[in-house]
Amino acid sequence: MVKIVVGSFDSIAQAVGAARALRASGFMENDVSVVANDAQRPAGPDRDPKTEQVLTEDKASGAATGIVAGGALGGVAGLAASLMGLAIPGIGPILAAGPVAAALAGAGAGAVAGGLIGGLADLGVSDTHAEYCAEAVRSGGALVSVKVDPSRVAEAERIIKGHDAFDIEERASQWMAAGWIGYNPNGEAYTFEESERDRTQWRAAQRPRQQS
Repeated sequence: MVKIVVGSFDSIAQAVGAARALRASGFMENDVSVVANDAQRPAGPDRDPKTEQVLTEDKASGAATGIVAGGALGGVAGLAASLMGLAIPGIGPILAAGPVAAALAGAGAGAVAGGLIGGLADLGVSDTHAEYCAEAVRSGGALVSVKVDPSRVAEAERIIKGHDAFDIEERASQWMAAGWIGYNPNGEAYTFEESERDRTQWRAAQRPRQQS
């Protein structure tokens, strides 16, 4: 029976690194997904073009194509072809590639509340963890998921942890301690500044993750 392994990250660079490592270790490209918040940093001299994304929209069709400067997602074999720009209620604009992107697009995620949670649940992620992952993306982060044979679960988890995935259970506990009561698909999407502020706060409180 196929298993799903998911890691949540504070940056798209970390997520892309994990996706690349999974591919390099022989995991199939069509089993690896990346979803990243696409709240944009305001224009200015401190922008880093190597890891930022720009969405260009086809106004006639409503489709969006992600352009990742410096080859971030586009540099991961197999992911560039399926890269999509989507808008998720409660999260805002995201970039997604792989099976999760296909599930979101098929569900009409731009009009379905909790679309990311549903897309992850379709892949086999529990509702609780899907909600945590959606909140992590909402607050400015990224996630990587990979469908694996049970014999390779530990290997996939080790790769994801090795690229600085944070402990989603601990992060959710931090949110709850701060008053979070669950993912709200009708909530306001974070601005870039808000997501940077919150991720800095959570990172500072996070215990170092032990490698297995």
